[in-house]
Amino acid sequence: MNPGFFGHQQHRNSYPCTPDSALTNQGSGLVKGPARSKRQRRSTWEGPATSGVALGSQGLSPQQLRQQASLTVQRGDYASAIALLSSLVSQNLASAIDYNNRGLMYFQSGEYEKALADYNHAIELDSQLSQAYNNRGNCYAALGLRVEATLDYDMAIDLNPFNVRALINQGITLREMEIYELAIENFEIALGLGQIEGHIFAERGRTYHVMGEWNAAIADYRRALEFLPESTTSSAEASTRLRSLVKNWIHELIGSSDTDPHS
Repeated sequence: MNPGFFGHQQHRNSYPCTPDSALTNQGSGLVKGPARSKRQRRSTWEGPATSGVALGSQGLSPQQLRQQASLTVQRGDYASAIALLSSLVSQNLASAIDYNNRGLMYFQSGEYEKALADYNHAIELDSQLSQAYNNRGNCYAALGLRVEATLDYDMAIDLNPFNVRALINQGITLREMEIYELAIENFEIALGLGQIEGHIFAERGRTYHVMGEWNAAIADYRRALEFLPESTTSSAEASTRLRSLVKNWIHELIGSSDTDPHS
């Protein structure tokens, strides 16, 4: 399974973590980690819970609570997810994973200060938790603290060179800082990991786009469309939204919506 149980919202989000015994690190131990330039760097539960959640969570094991939390997230019920994770946290105050996951739910709910507090606490409990640094980087980016964000993405990547989402998020942040060459470098390293290529081609293409390298941008956009699904299933929702964005970006460049041979 993926290192977490929630979906990936466009790029500035990361899957929450599950206990190490319940996950398989993507690529871990299989291939050598990618080389990185030193210049490189860049989302259970508290809140207004319903009575049904409070009753349904009684007597459940931590694993069952996490499974129930996952279901509430799939329904977009972040308040109930926060309530469930808060129950987990109260059972084990030393669980960095649960603080990280609750922080992601606060982030999804737009409660950035609460998210930041949970990420900070998760990192205090486990300074090696790569996903917590990536998630905190997303929170810093949302607050406009881009330098802090890039430093957290750096830490996430140093701890886990296969953290493709941290590489993408850092590339997006570098692009926003107009540090385009380093952004491109991030996306190229991410492509070497062989994961979510559609997202990476889309973001590298967008970087070429804002740089004025329009031929390179269109080439990457077309590659992105080969990978991004047209399906509207919940598991592909972020990819489907990105596909629509890519088609709009192509239209910006050449004024035609007929460039996608798969549409």
